[in-house]
Amino acid sequence: MSKIASNIVRTSTVFLLLACALLVTGCSKPTAAKKNRKAAPEFSLKDADGQTVHLSDYKGKVVLLDFWATWCGPCKVEIPWFMEFETQFKGQGFAVLGVSMDEDGWAAIKPYVRDRKMNYRVLLGNDQVSTSYGGLDALPTTLLIDRQGDIASVHEGVSMGKEEFKNAIVQLLGSPSVSAPAAARRVLALLRSPGSR
Repeated sequence: MSKIASNIVRTSTVFLLLACALLVTGCSKPTAAKKNRKAAPEFSLKDADGQTVHLSDYKGKVVLLDFWATWCGPCKVEIPWFMEFETQFKGQGFAVLGVSMDEDGWAAIKPYVRDRKMNYRVLLGNDQVSTSYGGLDALPTTLLIDRQGDIASVHEGVSMGKEEFKNAIVQLLGSPSVSAPAAARRVLALLRSPGSR
C-alpha cells in the first residue's frame, strides 16, 4: 500500500473511531431514574487487615455493597453469586464490598471468609453505618451503586435472583463513564502510538 493510501486509511479510521466515541458517550441523556438517584452514604470501616476503607475509594466503579452476617441463611445463598461477579467483572470497573454486621466481629467473620474462600473485600460494620443506610431492617441488604457513587437499587433479603443481579450489573457497567472528549483523546493516543503505524 502506498504512503498516501495508508494515510487516507488512517485518517478515515480516526474519524470513524471519533464518531463512534461521540455516539456512545455523547448522546446518552440521563434517564429519570438516574436523575432521582441519591448518593450512597459515605463510610469509614476496617477490613480484616485493619486497613480503613471509604466508600469514596470506589468512586468511578460500579459497586455491589452487601450488608450480611455469618448467621444469615439467605446471605449464604448470595455470597457465591457475588464471588462469581467479582471474578467476572472486576476488570471492567466493578467491585463487591461485603459489610458484615456480626456482633462477634472478626472472631466470627475471619474463619467464615477463609472457609468459603470469599474473594472480595469484607468490612466490619457498625451501628453508625447501619443508621446511615436506613437501619438495615433485613439481612442481606444489597445495594448496587453506580460509577458516580449514587444508589441505583436496593434489595432486602434474596429479592433478586442471580441472573437479575448480573443483568443489573451489566447494565450499570455499560453506562458511559468517559466523556466524549476523553474518549476522543484516548483514540488519538492509540493511533499515535508506535505500534499503530
